[in-house]
Amino acid sequence: MPFPAERKRVVVTGLGLVTPLGTGVEKSWISLCDGRSGISRIQKFDPADIPSQVAGEVRDFNAGEFIEKREIKKMDLFIQYAIAAGKMAVSDSGIVLNDDLKERTGAIIGVGIGGLPKIEHFHSVLLESGHRRVSPFFIPMVIGNLAAGHISIEFGLKGPNFCTTSACASGAHAIGESLRMIQRGEADAMVAGGSESTITPLTLAGFASMKALSTEFNNAPEKASRPFDKRRGGFVIAEGAGILVLEEMEFARKRGARIYAELAGYALNSDAYHITAPAPDGKGFVRCMELCLRDAGVDKEDLDYINAHGTSTYYNDLYETKAIKQVFGSHAYKLAVSSIKSMIGHTLGAAGGIEAAITVLAIKRGIIPPTINYEEPDPECDLDYVSNAARQKDVRVAMSNSFGFGGTNACLLFRKF
Repeated sequence: MPFPAERKRVVVTGLGLVTPLGTGVEKSWISLCDGRSGISRIQKFDPADIPSQVAGEVRDFNAGEFIEKREIKKMDLFIQYAIAAGKMAVSDSGIVLNDDLKERTGAIIGVGIGGLPKIEHFHSVLLESGHRRVSPFFIPMVIGNLAAGHISIEFGLKGPNFCTTSACASGAHAIGESLRMIQRGEADAMVAGGSESTITPLTLAGFASMKALSTEFNNAPEKASRPFDKRRGGFVIAEGAGILVLEEMEFARKRGARIYAELAGYALNSDAYHITAPAPDGKGFVRCMELCLRDAGVDKEDLDYINAHGTSTYYNDLYETKAIKQVFGSHAYKLAVSSIKSMIGHTLGAAGGIEAAITVLAIKRGIIPPTINYEEPDPECDLDYVSNAARQKDVRVAMSNSFGFGGTNACLLFRKF
């Protein structure tokens, strides 16, 4: 099914990453391909009283490399990560933002929760010292759309500027909605992705109460995130940001841009089933993947790789596996499927942005990062999960899956340009 004549094609020209494996695309990529874990015991606070004591924390981030010192204190960490990844992506793209192009360029950054660390901090300040001690910057520190807002201000982008907040699909929805805007001719370029930093006592306590977190590997943190493995017992919370620069294809070609891949398809839908649990047998996942293939005009037999949502929770991994088998039939066993959450943990609203960037790199560089900690196969999770070692492969078409609480789903499809 070819692209409709009126729909513009969209390509990826820039990438920026902040992850538990390092600040910068190359640090993260090399570590992922080496199968290294960025998960360790929590350092931001003492987690001794919480059942899950491990996380994917960003350790090497220096905000001063990206943001003026006097501005840093006005921002929660998720905003800082977004600005850093956004600056890296714009620089990587080589795009020159003149006044005319700024009118035709926007920013959409997905954020799942937002500035919870500062909310916790200033709530304590209010109780202990009174309202006069609450910073006048408190509100713009914590609201989710300020990640996109700061990026727009930083580069003078006067096109679309907003935040998608759809739990763990937030970053993927931001990229998908940016795709649609360029396809419809509403923008020539977009800065899009996700950012999150909510490793706090309250966040951990809340997820722990839901029995959603890994608790059995506190003494071996690097083993805690184990998607599709029979011993998986919950996800590992993490933080970071992943930002892409998207451009209309002819615009990018005319300016001589280096193109990573084409963003060819996007789909979103709802399970309409439960606030946290996925629909039985991944029925919502099935429809979303099928819609994405149709949107891209790609036959299912042409898909080479799926960057799975792969959270390391029992039902997500089981139902995502079942969904892949239902959508692709016998071809499911020919697909490479991997989850980088095994190495970086679950970055919540940033996951779709980070994983989209890694999917693009898999296409561009012909290497698929592995699923580490796949040690004891689950008979019901029986696909090729690229277990424990990266694989060289000519990846021509790849899909990135993102599914979130509230039954919200998003799939992105990239192909070699």
